Amino acid sequence: HEMFFRKVKFWDRSDAPPVFQIEDVTYIYIKRNSLIIACTTRFNVSPSATIELLNRMAKVFKDYCGILTEESIRKNFILIYELLDEMLDFGYPQITSTEMLKSCVHNEAVLVKPTSTLAAASSMLSMSSNKTKASSAANIPITMMSAKGGNSKNEIYVDIVERLTVLFNASGFVVNSSIDGSILMKSFLSGNPELRLALNEDLVIGKGGAYGSVILDDCNFHECVHLDEFESSRTLHFLPPDGEFSVLNYRITADFRPPFKIYPTIEETGSYKLDAVIVIRADIPDGNYGSNVIIRMPVPRCTVSASAEFASEIPGCSAEYNASEKKVIWTIRKFVGGSEMTLRAKITMDQLVTASHKKEVGPVSMTFEIPMHNVSHLQVRYLRISETHKSYNPCRWVRYITQSSSYVCRM
Repeated sequence: HEMFFRKVKFWDRSDAPPVFQIEDVTYIYIKRNSLIIACTTRFNVSPSATIELLNRMAKVFKDYCGILTEESIRKNFILIYELLDEMLDFGYPQITSTEMLKSCVHNEAVLVKPTSTLAAASSMLSMSSNKTKASSAANIPITMMSAKGGNSKNEIYVDIVERLTVLFNASGFVVNSSIDGSILMKSFLSGNPELRLALNEDLVIGKGGAYGSVILDDCNFHECVHLDEFESSRTLHFLPPDGEFSVLNYRITADFRPPFKIYPTIEETGSYKLDAVIVIRADIPDGNYGSNVIIRMPVPRCTVSASAEFASEIPGCSAEYNASEKKVIWTIRKFVGGSEMTLRAKITMDQLVTASHKKEVGPVSMTFEIPMHNVSHLQVRYLRISETHKSYNPCRWVRYITQSSSYVCRM
């Protein structure tokens, strides 16, 4: 499969599409973290059904290995081979449910420990407070829930994840925006008790709703969720299946406050030189921050050299010019809420500056993740467990994550 790898790595000027053909073989693939999960076929299969199958496989591998990385796949190769054997028969999909596969799979997972830096941070976190937990704590194989030395506590993890799509014009005003969100859950509760999850009382689906209420354009629920009380009290009740699952997926297109505002300017400083200045303001509370923020800006094709810098020296930040991609890249490890940063790029070209060259600069794109913050204000009011025995005292871990899906500003 060297041909497939070469095509994906060196596709002309952009990322390779998820489906492509070489001679009479069709290649279909997805990316997870830094991994590529791919399949090949000579038949006229449904691309969307095959991509869905690959996504299901990635989910099952993560459930059984705890985490989906190159190391976890190497250490759990026999387990993954067994899972594939049960999930596919002669190329036809069979079982893709984590729960149903438990009775068919007999190999135990090898737990992949976090890196030493992450482990040290986790131990410091657990020592400092018993009300917080490292984000890697939920990365436990489902087969180790009740195993000796495994996760002996009754715990349940809930993630409210929102992916933002925002387009700004050159003046910094929002042209269009949307939120794709999901409530993800991973249960390590013994006895599989019924759960009750309550959302905002002022939650509205469709049009309407008072000012300040959370309005979802559309949403869908996991098949295990019962909606008897959803209309009256915005409460969901369900028996959680094994592994990680999405309780609710939703989409919002109503106006919201973007976490970062971008204000770009470009000016001609010489016959062959352009200066680009990008001001970015973190429009989030002071207690929050954007982590692993990366800003990319394409430059004209005729650029000979470019230098990138920050207006002031900031620890944990770096700037570089990638000549092969013709992009200027700024990296900010931690962007604190309420702060503002100014990024500069000085571009030198081998042609006289024209209006068309200025149009080749940009658009500015931004990737980031904001822990414990969500822009839609969708909240979990409570998570109750129906088990009433006094000795049954489970731990509930809830976190909010906001990520960029497509965060772009025109120049």
